[in-house]
Amino acid sequence: MKRILFVLSLLLMAAMLLTACGPAATEPPAGTVAPATDAPATEAPAMPVVLKIASSANITTWDPVASFSTEAAYLANVYEQLLRINPPGSAEQYIPLLAESWDVSDDGLSYTFHLRSGVKFHDGEPMNAEAVKKSIDAAADHAGASFIWLPLKDVEVVDDLTVKINLTYAAPVDLIASSLYGAWIVSPKALDAAAADENFWSDGKSYGTGPYVVESYTPDAEIVFTRNEEYWGGWGDGQYEKVVVSIVPEAAVRQQMLEGGEVDLATALPVENLDTFKNDPGYSVHEEPSFFNYVGFFNTLRVPLDDVKVRQALSYAIPYDDIIAIGAKGLGTQSFGPVPAGVFPWDGSVFQYTYDLEKAKALLKEAGHEGGGFSIRLTYAAENATEEAFAPLIKDSFAQIGVDVTIEPMGFSQQWELAKTDPANAQDMFLLLYWPTYSDAGADNMWSMYYAGAEAPYLNVTKFNLSYWKNDQYNALMDEAGALTATDYEGSKAKYVEAMNILIEEAPSVFFFDTMAVFVVPNRVEGFQYNLNYPFVQFFYYDLRAAE
Repeated sequence: MKRILFVLSLLLMAAMLLTACGPAATEPPAGTVAPATDAPATEAPAMPVVLKIASSANITTWDPVASFSTEAAYLANVYEQLLRINPPGSAEQYIPLLAESWDVSDDGLSYTFHLRSGVKFHDGEPMNAEAVKKSIDAAADHAGASFIWLPLKDVEVVDDLTVKINLTYAAPVDLIASSLYGAWIVSPKALDAAAADENFWSDGKSYGTGPYVVESYTPDAEIVFTRNEEYWGGWGDGQYEKVVVSIVPEAAVRQQMLEGGEVDLATALPVENLDTFKNDPGYSVHEEPSFFNYVGFFNTLRVPLDDVKVRQALSYAIPYDDIIAIGAKGLGTQSFGPVPAGVFPWDGSVFQYTYDLEKAKALLKEAGHEGGGFSIRLTYAAENATEEAFAPLIKDSFAQIGVDVTIEPMGFSQQWELAKTDPANAQDMFLLLYWPTYSDAGADNMWSMYYAGAEAPYLNVTKFNLSYWKNDQYNALMDEAGALTATDYEGSKAKYVEAMNILIEEAPSVFFFDTMAVFVVPNRVEGFQYNLNYPFVQFFYYDLRAAE
């Protein structure tokens, strides 16, 4: 990726010059006097309020249906869902967006959404029930996260502002409809154009209902957003009229731009430099739990990892505290299974392995591998610096119980392709950073990574259950828990926790740590609020204000 630095202050200077300059004044002939006038002086037009951001997030696609990566940081300011889920602990669970209200049938099989009237897409098309149906049908058919709509039976247009979502089995459609992926409502004209032209989305078009539209896009370099003047939410004082994002891959450069005043906000700053901002009264530093956690899949189809005692032994040989200190630079907490803290159905009563080499050695002896005596191949995503930092700690610790580890970095796409297409020759241990697609890690993390398909290697539709582990009791509990989520929240959670304890006892994976999110916000920007449920949306531009 090319690194191109844009000095945004030049843009503002140019704008100021253009505003200040008018037609050249004509001097009166010598000996004449300019006529007096009582007309008030004309004030120069107000400068636009511009927010400048240095961001690490790049664009893999502008297609809001196909999106399943970091471009969500931008799409969330351009597109809207029916609902947005609030941060944990909020008085209300949801913010109504394109739906003002909704009803749920007693059996949890139908959700009726009453849409906001008078809303238009950026291309002028009306947002109505037909548009919602078309977007959801497209998402269920070919979204990057189409699996979130697996319960969908059909979408029924009741009238122009009422849409009914019918399910084949009970599921929490309010959570699904607030997903960061696979739930954007898109102009039907754009969906038709994209179906006819595979390159339709390549140049940064925007066809949502959100508060901002894409004004321009320079790949790998810059995105300029301007406000949607017809946004249904309206506009107030201090809100940003334009947002200029510089895509800057180097964390140190992003920090320099923030400190130098070239930008107002910067994402993912170097963790080792955070104290610089904590000790500066001009900034606020927010450290928050996040949606992300790290797991390590064991290849349970391969000897000796097909033995639960061996997997348990290796789980006890993981130096969890050191991994958090070094890999996460202290910004993490040991995981309670595959569900990040703060996300349903997380539960602090779930069993955790501790670092205990003596227990690990004893379990290896019980399994017939006294002193270890075997080797494993560990792969991680070469682009993930955190995995690169903590993988050697696993190697060093496993060596103390007689297990030799070969570490092999590879691109994530290559790693994933190998694991899902050739399990017999794939890695023994696969490090993965994972996060739920929407705010239900039972329906995603626990299902996507551990619910087994019918036949070996037991991959399900997501292809992410890369331990190839199959447990019929776990599958049955997951089925029961998922069916209860919409109608019996506590009963659903109890089933999920029961399933999670089976999972951890069987140890098809190591559960390393939940990460923390860190945001540095200068005092000149107001209105920042972190939302755990949208991990890639560091900033909702509409919520921010320029401090007076």
